[in-house]
Amino acid sequence: MKIAILGYGTVGRGVDQIIAERVDGVEVTRILELPDRLSDPRMTASYDEILADEEVELVVECMGGVEPARTYIMAALESGRHVVTSNKAVVAAHFADFAAASVASGAGLFVEAAVGGGVPWIASVEKVRRIDDVSSFSGIMNGTTNYIVDAMRRQGADFAEVLAEAQRLGYAERDPSADIDGIDVLNKTIISASVAFGVACERDLPASGIRNLTKADLDLFAARGRTVKLLGRGVSEGGRYAAAVEPVAVAADSLEANVPGNFNLITAVGATVGELKFYGQGAGSLPTGNAIVQDVLDCVSGTRRPVYDFTSQLAYDPTLLRADYVLRTAAELGDAEPYGPGAVVVRDLTAAGARALLDEALATDPTTFMAALAVEE
Repeated sequence: MKIAILGYGTVGRGVDQIIAERVDGVEVTRILELPDRLSDPRMTASYDEILADEEVELVVECMGGVEPARTYIMAALESGRHVVTSNKAVVAAHFADFAAASVASGAGLFVEAAVGGGVPWIASVEKVRRIDDVSSFSGIMNGTTNYIVDAMRRQGADFAEVLAEAQRLGYAERDPSADIDGIDVLNKTIISASVAFGVACERDLPASGIRNLTKADLDLFAARGRTVKLLGRGVSEGGRYAAAVEPVAVAADSLEANVPGNFNLITAVGATVGELKFYGQGAGSLPTGNAIVQDVLDCVSGTRRPVYDFTSQLAYDPTLLRADYVLRTAAELGDAEPYGPGAVVVRDLTAAGARALLDEALATDPTTFMAALAVEE
């Protein structure tokens, strides 16, 4: 099968390398690149030229961002070409539209690499749903923030110092907002909830990040046998579902607490299969490239052709996600109990209510940090 790659950055190059070195029967014949970067005879700056090439049967989109990626993906699907993408932002924003276009034209839509890098998360959730309803999922879905928290915890370093090191190593972008403010995990949580619950997930989910996390915060939780991880979470029960992204203070001896560096760990729970955990590299050229090529091979062989059915009648109900929340803040909060130096705990809030409380506190104290308390088993 002849394929085109849209975008030749870190991930695009990884896909090209893996196919060239390890895959028979697949050939990258077209690459979409910027006009000033056409360094390979396969490269073109014209997407119309790629669409006009009838030999190209599959498009790999790894450009990032919402536009023009959305336009390119829709055009490929509507032309009957299969699409494999690692772009979580565009899938989260337009998953239902892409799925409908895929069904209409018969072209395959594969999004494994959009969540979890090389971790086979999406395909595994699809398999679980063949038998079980997924009652919940949760996990570390962002390698950058996990690297930051893990390094702060192990090295006793400050946030700014570790962030700078993550940027030097290429784990964090020059503008790290998408990672540290939870936006990246929000996109992945939207995609995960859509696949796990069979519903076109709402985008207006409560989300917060680790921008204000300090070493003192980690020390406070460590004294109580916990550490902080940024988690994407979803739950389904009684015809309803909810999802959120937030820092969670988990038990120090839990698997999540001990995920090192830029690794991911994501959990799904089904009625008969029980709890499944998926661990691996969550980002990077070759792990993400590997997930893309796995999707390409599934498409070529016909062994897997996802059909995303978002006709579930689940209603979005934020009351399903509740927890006690710790806030380290100078703001005065009602119904709060002391938790530690400079910190209070507010009991039994929904994730949405906690996000609103955080906004209230931030208006008074812009350095406020908040984390949910995981229920200890």
